[in-house]
Amino acid sequence: MSGPLDGIRVLEVAMYGFVPSAGAVLSDWGADVIKVEHAVTGDPQRGLRQIGAYKVEGEPNPNFEHANRGKRSIGLDVSKTDAQEVVYELAARSDVFLTNFLPQTRQKFNIDVEDIRKANPAIVYARGSALGPRGIESTKGGYDMTAFWSRGTSAASITPPNVDGLINPPPAYGDTISGTNLAGGIAAALLKRERTGEPSIVDVSLFGSGLWTMGHALTLSMFTNLSWVAPPMGSRGAMSNPLSGLYKTADGRYISLVMLQPGKFWADVCRHIERPELIDDPRFVTAELIAANADAGSAILQEVFSTRTLADWAERFATLAGPWAPVQDTLQAANDAQARANEYILSAGSMELVSSPVQFDVTAPELGPAPAFAAQTEEILQEIGLDWDRIIELKSSGAVT
Repeated sequence: MSGPLDGIRVLEVAMYGFVPSAGAVLSDWGADVIKVEHAVTGDPQRGLRQIGAYKVEGEPNPNFEHANRGKRSIGLDVSKTDAQEVVYELAARSDVFLTNFLPQTRQKFNIDVEDIRKANPAIVYARGSALGPRGIESTKGGYDMTAFWSRGTSAASITPPNVDGLINPPPAYGDTISGTNLAGGIAAALLKRERTGEPSIVDVSLFGSGLWTMGHALTLSMFTNLSWVAPPMGSRGAMSNPLSGLYKTADGRYISLVMLQPGKFWADVCRHIERPELIDDPRFVTAELIAANADAGSAILQEVFSTRTLADWAERFATLAGPWAPVQDTLQAANDAQARANEYILSAGSMELVSSPVQFDVTAPELGPAPAFAAQTEEILQEIGLDWDRIIELKSSGAVT
């Protein structure tokens, strides 16, 4: 089945995780994404081989594949005039120009909005930045750990007060969220251009995405004038609701209950945990009494949950009406039957990747592997009409790989 962006060409002049992940989403949606990499060194993300204890040898490199699947790669040294001319030729044939180069670098390499719009006045120009396109810090760079996680309040908000230091995110956490935001903005800009003929400049920053991700908590903080503070480690969750929180099972796993209407679900939970006498227990017969006796209810539930393994509870809770979930690590989630049934994990060449989350017509996208460095350089140059004599000249000058 064709993707909604079939026929759309994206020219990506970007590196690392954030903006390339937007290109990956657009590729998942059917766009032809041409990735411009430095003619000699390529995208520095290709060299990312170790994150903490996780070391990658050989190819493919999952640290690169996640944000670059399905693209084509051309090696260009955009500091050279000849390479810039190639960029303009590609831009003239593209619908979207996608970049995370800093303003001063875009100007230095003549790939800023006005430069690209000279080549193609109708192109959607999309920029990913650390801190946004305005303000005195708009020319500063950053990563998801700095702009999204730390400055965007997630680090301070998720770290409990009884923990020394700060909880850190997994790799590319803010990059992937921000990249998906940018892909959505690009899709909206393409729709606007289709309807009005007017191209847009699309901006998404790591900082803005971090604030949006924490938007509910930030709104509460601004309304109450109180900073969001995570509950201490070991606390159960909602203090007045025993059916909202984490409970440890016999095998050391955890089960998460989030039943925001405890009066509605109390009886069903009691039946599923084989404690029917609790249904008519005078401490829990109404939502108000459940809240008043939340500590007692939580203690009972913890005692019961500790008697069986998570697998046992999952089997018993298959018919439970209220929302619940097993707490899973990355390998457990990758093998989750529901994730597999919905094709949230897909093959892309010789490895499996997580699909971007949007599906169209109840169909998963087809994922291709990330390109080898500059693998499609000659193919792409021929597509814009260059003959072999000109291609050899560009290679000899170092303008292309």
